Amino acid sequence: MSSRIIVFGAGGRAGRRAVAEALARGHQVTAVVRDVAAYTGPAGDGVSVVAGDVTRADSVAEAAAGHDAAISAAGRTDVPSRDFYVSAAHALLDGLARAGVGRLVLIGIGSVLETAPGVAVHDAPGFPEEARAFSLGHSAELDVLRAAETGIDWLVIAPPPVMLDDEAPRTGRYRTGGEQVIADGAPSFSYADLAVALIDEIETPKHRRSLTAVAG
Repeated sequence: MSSRIIVFGAGGRAGRRAVAEALARGHQVTAVVRDVAAYTGPAGDGVSVVAGDVTRADSVAEAAAGHDAAISAAGRTDVPSRDFYVSAAHALLDGLARAGVGRLVLIGIGSVLETAPGVAVHDAPGFPEEARAFSLGHSAELDVLRAAETGIDWLVIAPPPVMLDDEAPRTGRYRTGGEQVIADGAPSFSYADLAVALIDEIETPKHRRSLTAVAG
């Protein structure tokens, strides 16, 4: 059954793939970006491209009105990671609730996954400090989601802690786990298959209010 899906951060590599996967399955998609003129993702029938700010609840609510589900692939590198992701989490929960959108799937980052109970990838000795600061922003976002008293059915999907392949073709195959790195996963994972996992969780939710690892 066709749904109306809104994708925040639709201009990035993950966002463009999510828009394409949703369109391929017959869904109606609203692609939210900061600058419509700079958008280079899928366009044409079935997709509307709008300007919006994922860190402002009013903007989220306005863009999301009339939609069935939301994906957040938004990210910024020009502002502190914690500031951005915490603001976005609050704005998404508030704005989507006002818009009546009940399902939210967010793209996390593999470095927040655990290598042992209570030990995140970004806590490993020698982990680059700049990358750790970025990862801690994602952790702070997760803290906001977990602490929120909300009716939003949210999920954070975290791909493996490796550079994702933007060129690899879609296979449609992936595995999901819990909050730990899927140790026996394939050495690489593609944005195309991450998008499959995202849209699967919109169409047939299997994980709720959790951090869920995904890998090939």
